[in-house]
Amino acid sequence: MAVAAQYDDDIWEAVPPEPGPPAAHLVRFVRGLKPAQDALDLGCGDGRLTRELGAERVTAADVSGVALERARRTLPAARLVQLEPPDSPLPFADTSFDLVLCAETLEHVRDVQGQLSEARRVLRPGGTLALTTPAHGRATAARALVLGWDRVLDPLSPHLRFFTRRSLRRLTTTMGFEVRSLERERGALLLVATR
Repeated sequence: MAVAAQYDDDIWEAVPPEPGPPAAHLVRFVRGLKPAQDALDLGCGDGRLTRELGAERVTAADVSGVALERARRTLPAARLVQLEPPDSPLPFADTSFDLVLCAETLEHVRDVQGQLSEARRVLRPGGTLALTTPAHGRATAARALVLGWDRVLDPLSPHLRFFTRRSLRRLTTTMGFEVRSLERERGALLLVATR
């Protein structure tokens, strides 16, 4: 097992087996996506949000075998794929999907450019990228001024990246996506873009 996969497995081992429902605003976001024929949930975790996708065929992919074992119980009809970490190309043909969901995942990714490049490659022309990530910005900076960075950004957190609305828009635009909507709700950035 690769070290990166072991790291992700260790994180999932720390998550309770029955963590409860996903956050309501994330469920609303996923349910609000237009229906798809072929959807990929990139970084599916245990599949709690994946099951909210309106798609004929769902592929759920993650680097963690522990997460995928949990997803197997949640998503009996989905195709499950364990990804090769880190920075490996996705094991899917070009233009395989008309929707790629990347929910609460991008902040954990070492090579964000590579991840989004691969997401774009596997999307069909006109396909949708939907992603969510924790929101940072002025409020984070203000809290850091008052409390100190070490109290605001937990050094034990598995988050490697921190996005503002502006940086997320710039990143996705630079990677060749056209941003259709970018909202902030309950501490999360919710982005819908097309290829």
